Amino acid sequence: MKFVAALLPLYLHLTALKVVEGDVCASGKFTSLGECCSLCPAGTGVASNCEQEDTKCQPCHEGVTFSGFEGLSGCQPCSQCPLGIPQLAHCTVTQDTHCDCGKDFFLWKRSNETDSVCAPCAACGRGEGVVRACGPAGNTVCQPCGPGTFSEDKSYSQACMPCSLCSEDKVEIRSCQPESDTLCMDQNLHIFSRNGSEGPWEFPRRPAVSDEEREKKNKIVTGSEAPDLNSQDHQGGNNILIYVSVLAAVVLGLLIYVAYKCWKSFQQKRALGKARAAELNNVVEGEKLHSDSGVFLDSHSLQESQPSKGSKQNVRYANLPPHRQDEVEKLLAEGGSRSWRQLASVLGYEQEKVDMFGRGEDPVHTLLTDWGLQDGSTLELLSSALTNIERQDVAKALSSPSQGISMV
Repeated sequence: MKFVAALLPLYLHLTALKVVEGDVCASGKFTSLGECCSLCPAGTGVASNCEQEDTKCQPCHEGVTFSGFEGLSGCQPCSQCPLGIPQLAHCTVTQDTHCDCGKDFFLWKRSNETDSVCAPCAACGRGEGVVRACGPAGNTVCQPCGPGTFSEDKSYSQACMPCSLCSEDKVEIRSCQPESDTLCMDQNLHIFSRNGSEGPWEFPRRPAVSDEEREKKNKIVTGSEAPDLNSQDHQGGNNILIYVSVLAAVVLGLLIYVAYKCWKSFQQKRALGKARAAELNNVVEGEKLHSDSGVFLDSHSLQESQPSKGSKQNVRYANLPPHRQDEVEKLLAEGGSRSWRQLASVLGYEQEKVDMFGRGEDPVHTLLTDWGLQDGSTLELLSSALTNIERQDVAKALSSPSQGISMV
C-alpha cells in the first residue's frame, strides 16, 4: 500500500508532462492504469466501455445502425422517413437516412428510436451565427459570436459577420458587440464646441456673412435689387404666424363648444320647468270644486267616476285622479331606474330627454306628467306600453274600478 502511494505522485507528474508536450487525451477519460481511453471512429460504436481496459469498438450494421462521428457512444438505429416523405439517401454505417422534409424543415427523432417526424428548423438569435444550416443532416447549429464578430438579426443561414472599423474621418462612439456592429460618427458633426481647453461649453456659432455675399443672395435673376431681408428671420416670422393662427382656431372651437353646451342645458331646464308648472296647475284645478249649498264634491272621486260615462280606455292620463297617479308612479318606481327608462323609450322619448328626467328628484313623476300633457296620452296607450315592458301589475292598477263621489 505504501508502495502504491509512493508511485501515485510520479504517475501524476508523468501525466502532466504528456499534457504539456501536447499529448492531450481526446476523450478526456482514462483507464484505472492512467491510459487515455480511445474514441470509436465513425461507422463504429462502443462494444465495451473504457474502465480497467481501453475502449472496445464494433462496426455498425449497414442499413440498420450508424455512427456519424467518433466518440464513446454506441451505434444509433437508422431513421425511417415519415409517411408520405420521400427518401433522399439510404442509411449507411456513417450517416443516417436522409429524407426530403422540404425547405425550413429537418428530420427529427428521439435517441435510440427509428420513428421520426419533420420538424421546423430553428433560427439563430441575435449574437449567434450559423455553423451548419438546417437540412437533411439535421437542425440548425448555432454558436455565439466571438470577439470581432457580430449578428444583429435572427437568421437560419447567416454566420457571424466581422465588425466594421471606423474610417479616419470618423470617431468610434460605441465598440462592436456580439449583438451590434461598431457605431461611428463623423468628426465634424459636433453638437457642442469648446472655445478653449478650459473654457465653458457653448453652442457652435454661424460664420459671419459679409455685405457682398448678402447682396448676392438678395439679388433676383433679372438683375433688380431685392430688399435686404434675413431669410431665416423671415421664415421664423412665418412660423409664428402659423402657430398663432392654429392657437386662435383652437380657442374659437372651444368657445363654440362651450356655448353649444350652455344652450342645450338651458333648453333642458326650460322643458323641465314647463313640465313641473303644468303638474301644479292640474292639481290646483282639481281641488277648487265647491258649492254654496254646503255639499263638497270630492274631486278625486269625481274625476275617477267620469270615465264611466264613456270608454274608460280613451280617458287621458292627465285626467286621472292625483291619488291614482301617485299609486301608478309608486308601483313603477319600485321597478328601479330600468322600468321607467324602458317605459320612456316605448312612449317615444329620446335618450337625451330620458337622461334629463333622470337628473331630477322624481324622474317617474316628471316622465308621466310630461307625457300626460301630450295629445293622445290615453290610458289605453299607457296600459299597452306597460304591458310591453312586462309591468302588468302597474297596468292592472291603472285600470282598477273608480271610487265614486264622496259627500261631505
